[in-house]
Amino acid sequence: MAALRFSVADPKKASAKRTQCAVLPVGNTLRLSDAGRALEKDSAGVLTAALKAGEFKGNVGETLLVHSPGSAERVLLLGVGDGKLARDGYLKMSRTLARALLSSKASDAQMHMGSLKVSSSDWDWLCQRIATDLVYHGYRYALTLSNPKPAPALSRFVLLSADTALARRAKSALSRGSQAGAGINLARELANMPANYCTPEHLAKEARRLARGNEKASCKVLNEKAMAELGMHSLLSVTAGTATPAKLIVLEYKGGKRGDAPHVLVGKGITFDSGGISLKPGAKMDEMKFDMGGAASVLGTMQAVMDMALPLNIVAIIAAAENMPSGTATKPGDVVTSMAGITIEVLNTDAEGRLVLCDALTYAERFKPASVVDIATLTGACVVALGSHASGLYANDEKLATQLLDAGTSSHDRAWRMPLWDDYQRQLDSNFADMGNIGGPGGGSVTAACFLSRFATKYNWAHLDIAGSAWDSAPKGATGRPVGLLTQYLCDRASAA
Repeated sequence: MAALRFSVADPKKASAKRTQCAVLPVGNTLRLSDAGRALEKDSAGVLTAALKAGEFKGNVGETLLVHSPGSAERVLLLGVGDGKLARDGYLKMSRTLARALLSSKASDAQMHMGSLKVSSSDWDWLCQRIATDLVYHGYRYALTLSNPKPAPALSRFVLLSADTALARRAKSALSRGSQAGAGINLARELANMPANYCTPEHLAKEARRLARGNEKASCKVLNEKAMAELGMHSLLSVTAGTATPAKLIVLEYKGGKRGDAPHVLVGKGITFDSGGISLKPGAKMDEMKFDMGGAASVLGTMQAVMDMALPLNIVAIIAAAENMPSGTATKPGDVVTSMAGITIEVLNTDAEGRLVLCDALTYAERFKPASVVDIATLTGACVVALGSHASGLYANDEKLATQLLDAGTSSHDRAWRMPLWDDYQRQLDSNFADMGNIGGPGGGSVTAACFLSRFATKYNWAHLDIAGSAWDSAPKGATGRPVGLLTQYLCDRASAA
């Protein structure tokens, strides 16, 4: 799908122009707004006929596409209930709008807002949500398909508002929403790529691409020799069994004031996870290409916030590697030394995400960060605990946890706070090293977070376990989460600065 252009116009000026689709919110009373009556007059009564047919009730989530002989070739009736909705109702409406509009053949659309009683506090949020949903639902994977599904025809969306102040706010919100949607889609595209396409080197190239041409951005990629010199033997133990070299990718964006402490995002980038010597079952192993979902979300977030030109300093750190079995692979029972000097008994080579993240978290110390958030498809235990609806959130700072939870609620990319109690730490005890890399069958997501917490003691830190939220199995595909949450979190930090 080519970039979808968004704009705002005065409905009186727009009504004189032809459009391939007019979007008309209609409530459950089925009474037409002023804009609806004008469209009805222009369409020789087809709207009244369609409403009388009884196929459309005006309930939230309903749509009906009506072909018209007037200046609007199509009119998309969009159910809005009583017109005064809470955010969950607006969310349902926005998603319905996106699916219906993108499945039509219309190349441009104008949306009338007359039947919606949107509060001033919800206006910006709704406009942003509409743009994000339109961009999100327009995504099509095509890279390795001979005959991919055709991209939607829609190339232009115009929101109509007669209120000058609201129109100005809508323009900004639409722009930010489309940028967030594009960041989410980048994360989806990277995660959907087969592992023989999306390698650690490919992630490095993508980071360099994001930095290219942006005077506020720079990218550095550390190879395995440089990582060994830094003492990142925990990370390197994961890549010992593969011929594909690991990369530590550092993408910096300096949009804030010189000297301001940066916000750091750390992404797990296991581009394929076989489990190593602790080999995974064959069923669904193909889905382990999604094990770099944390890295994908970090790059998607960086694209979004850089496009928004947020006045923040942000650092992205991605630990990218393959986890494969071979004669040189790390074995269960091996002991490795992390960059922090902590020794780790590798009891299970399939618990590799924490082994790459711990060295990345230690590396983050050099930036003297305002906050650090790591994002990882870390544990199947989190899927058992929360399913696919919420990402697991752990944090060593209450304020940071609240900020992330609030951002997840606002973006509808939600997280749920999980315990990080010292009681769980003893499960990581080892007789042969400072700690083991697993804590037994109980509380697996919690003990994984406890493992990471030992490497994040020098700053405010949070961990997002996205093993359940980063992809769907039916239909199979990446979700792009938690780009929405992270982007909103950073937008909120920019607003609060």
